[in-house]
Amino acid sequence: MTFRVPGLSRRSITTIAALIGVVSLAIGAHAALNKRVGDPNGSKDVARIDGSGPAASRFALVIGNGRYPDASQPMVQPINDARALSGALRREGFDVDMIEDANRDDLLQAIERMKSRVTKDSTVVLFFGGYGIQSGRESYMIPVDARIWNEADVRRTGISIESVLGAMQERGVQAKLAIVDASRRNPYERRFRAYSHGLAPINAPANALVLSSSTPGKVAEDGDGQNSILVGALLGSISSRVVSAEAAFTKARLAVTRATNGAQVPSLSSSLVDDVTLAPVTADATPASGG
Repeated sequence: MTFRVPGLSRRSITTIAALIGVVSLAIGAHAALNKRVGDPNGSKDVARIDGSGPAASRFALVIGNGRYPDASQPMVQPINDARALSGALRREGFDVDMIEDANRDDLLQAIERMKSRVTKDSTVVLFFGGYGIQSGRESYMIPVDARIWNEADVRRTGISIESVLGAMQERGVQAKLAIVDASRRNPYERRFRAYSHGLAPINAPANALVLSSSTPGKVAEDGDGQNSILVGALLGSISSRVVSAEAAFTKARLAVTRATNGAQVPSLSSSLVDDVTLAPVTADATPASGG
């Protein structure tokens, strides 16, 4: 049986069918292109891992490593710290990429995600809680799958904090904030050193602020709290609505020094030339003092 549409010739029907075919091909090609752009590594898990989206003006990479196979027992505080700090930063409008118990590949992939998301207008926060080791003049974040028996292994398997700050600098990031809670005694150094050296001074690149849990060359002992002393103090600074990042870091540094009677004095290095905020500034916001 043949159906005819009134008012349309055979030629008109043929033309309409051709147009529909062209539109369908265009839609299919657009969908395929979007799939390739969203999945540059050919893995269907990429979008689920990093939540690919538009560039972030306030971005945070938060890393908490607590389960090191070479340690006598897992550490609870770095994981708690990462989760608590992630929540606090999200409330302040940061787009947070948080990873726990990261191996070396996890760390490298997270750094690449950060580089793909930030722009010249971004304020970026880096937090690392776990074990850190200095080698030469650099301090290294230690992944949970590290195999360290000598100093060369530190450089081979660790991730230099300075290199991450340098990657931000290369991307032209406007402001760089780093919180390094890794001056712990670790199970690796005793294999090739007589004692734990703590971390090396972390030099802040242009327009950066770096807070480390202890004075360079010294180690910090974990307390009994759910959070480390440093992160607990920093969370207090953020919740007190200290608007300036430098004021918040300074307040946390003083709080740790007082709480430990000077036994633990965090290191603070600043090269900031801009007024960088942690908490969004509102019309009724009154910046608190750094003390």
